[in-house]
Amino acid sequence: MEHQTPNKLPDLLDQIRSQYDLLSKRLRQVADFVLHSPSGVAFGTVATLSKQAEVHPSTWVRFANTFGFSGFTEMQKLFKNSLMQEIPDYQERVRSIKDKQKEKENGQVAGLSVSSLLAEFAHANALALDDLATSMSDENLKKTIHILVNAKSSYVMGVRRAFMVASYFAYALQHIDQKAYLINGMGGMYDEQTSNFEHDDVLIAVSFYPYAAETQVVADTAIEKGMPLIVITDSLLSPLAQMSSVSLVVKEAELHKFRSLSSSLVLAQTLSIALAYELEAKKEGS
Repeated sequence: MEHQTPNKLPDLLDQIRSQYDLLSKRLRQVADFVLHSPSGVAFGTVATLSKQAEVHPSTWVRFANTFGFSGFTEMQKLFKNSLMQEIPDYQERVRSIKDKQKEKENGQVAGLSVSSLLAEFAHANALALDDLATSMSDENLKKTIHILVNAKSSYVMGVRRAFMVASYFAYALQHIDQKAYLINGMGGMYDEQTSNFEHDDVLIAVSFYPYAAETQVVADTAIEKGMPLIVITDSLLSPLAQMSSVSLVVKEAELHKFRSLSSSLVLAQTLSIALAYELEAKKEGS
């Protein structure tokens, strides 16, 4: 693949997305990391980034060469310059606060108290929620509500970490008198729970990296039935995003290697309440 070397980070990220399917398996691992954590690329070393992406250090060099750079250092400058020109994102701001909390007057690292840990997580989530409010596409939100308003029944699917969001979403929909069903696969009965899918229903799939195969199978079934697919995920590279009617990408707070679910839950709550208002307006207008 030949590329014109980008001189702006958004241009590089666009190239990575457009060429993603043409990359080798190892280069896709690097691409996943780059797209999910550009700030990590800006401040990491080849050694640390290789461990995090689970690739050999030479893979980062090959990745940079693939997109027209002479090496990793030249590509990394693009990330550093971009972040220096912008207001630090919420993850960088949280990291800065964490570093300050760890400093003692004698310069030694202090253990974090429960109250300071709570402050870190609360602040990280506050910043993530602020990002959610400013970055979520209004067009995608309107399209999501339009699909939900016109659906006969809503099915909600999410496993492992995503299960909490999916179960809450189904609960919230049921409390606005919508026909909503949680697909939980209890007893391995995914086939039975999806047997009533019809083309005028909707599937809401919640899926975060690493993307669950179970959710993919249920989504495939919904697509075969001609159902619209609403996806809540963490990247447009999610397999479900590429087959969805609408994708809602959420950037959760991540601290001490733990990812929050606050933003996804707020999104589910917002959509449920917005749907309730829309249904009420529809009744009044009929």
